[in-house]
Amino acid sequence: MEFKHKPVLLQECIKNLNINPKGIYIDGTLGGAGHSIEIAKRLSPEGLLIGIDRDEEALKAAKEKLKQYKNIKYIHGNHDEIKEILEELKIEKVDGILLDLGVSSYQLDERNRGFSYMAKESQLDMRMDRNQSLTAKEIVNTYSEEKLTKIIFEYGEEKFAKSISKKICENRKKEEIETTGQLVQIIENSVPKFAKKEGHPAKRTFQAIRIEVNNEIEPLYETVSKSIQSLKSKGRLCIITFHSLEDRAVKNAYQNAKGKCTCPKDLPYCICGAKSQGEIVTKKPIIPTEEEQKENSRAKSAKLRVFEKN
Repeated sequence: MEFKHKPVLLQECIKNLNINPKGIYIDGTLGGAGHSIEIAKRLSPEGLLIGIDRDEEALKAAKEKLKQYKNIKYIHGNHDEIKEILEELKIEKVDGILLDLGVSSYQLDERNRGFSYMAKESQLDMRMDRNQSLTAKEIVNTYSEEKLTKIIFEYGEEKFAKSISKKICENRKKEEIETTGQLVQIIENSVPKFAKKEGHPAKRTFQAIRIEVNNEIEPLYETVSKSIQSLKSKGRLCIITFHSLEDRAVKNAYQNAKGKCTCPKDLPYCICGAKSQGEIVTKKPIIPTEEEQKENSRAKSAKLRVFEKN
C-alpha cells in the first residue's frame, strides 16, 4: 500500500518556520514527508534536513519521495530523543523543528497495522515502531479493568470508559481478544444506542489504546523542552497537536520556557527567578481553515503552536 498522508496546516508551518536556505531543520515526525518536501524545496545545498520517524515503513517511503534532495539525513528513532540524536550527529543547535503529532493516513488505513476500527479482521497491533514489544493486543488482554478505564477515560475522553473496560474484561475471560473487529463489537455492545449517533463508538477507545501503546503523552512535555534547548537563537519550534492532552502539554511547556512567573500577585517584583528561553509566537493556536477541514476530515482537531528561541 502506498504511504499517503495529507499534511495538515502545511503553509502555516512553512511560514512559521522562517526557513533559512542554509539552515538545519528537523522534521521529527517524517511520516509521508508532506511537510519535509516543502522544507527541502527551500533549502540550498548548504542546508540540511534531518528526518526522524520510528516507523521504518514511513522512512522507506519518505526516502523514495525525497530522493531528488541530497541534503537529508534519515533517522530511525523517536522525536522524544531529539537532543540525543543531535549529539550523535555532532550537531549542537538547529534553526527549526517541526513535530506533527498526528497518525498518518497510511497507518490508519493499512489493515495489518491495527490502528483503525474500520479494518475488522486486523490484528490488534497499533505500534508505530514495530520493533517494540508492547502491542494493543497485550493492553486489551492483560491490563486490569481499573487501568483500562483510566486510559480510555483520560486518553480517549470516553464517558463510557468504565462500561467498555468491564465488557473487555468479561469477554477476554471467554477468549483472547485478537482482532480489531472483536474489540469493535465489544465496544458497540458497551455503549447506549444514543451514543452511536455521535460518530463511531470505537473511535475514542482506539485512540486511547494507540496513545498508550506508543507512549504519546507522558514524555511530550520533556520533548518540547529538549526541542527548545536544541534551537539556535531565533530558531523556531512548530508543533501540531490533535488531542487536548497533547495541546495542554505543549502549551504548558511553552509557557514555562517563556519564563512563567510563579510569584504571588501581590509581590511588587519577581523573586522566583523565572528565566525566559524565548517567546510564544502564537498567542492562540493556529487552526486549519474551514476549506482545509472540509477537504481533510483528520485536520478538524489540529492546532499549531509556535515558539521562538531567544
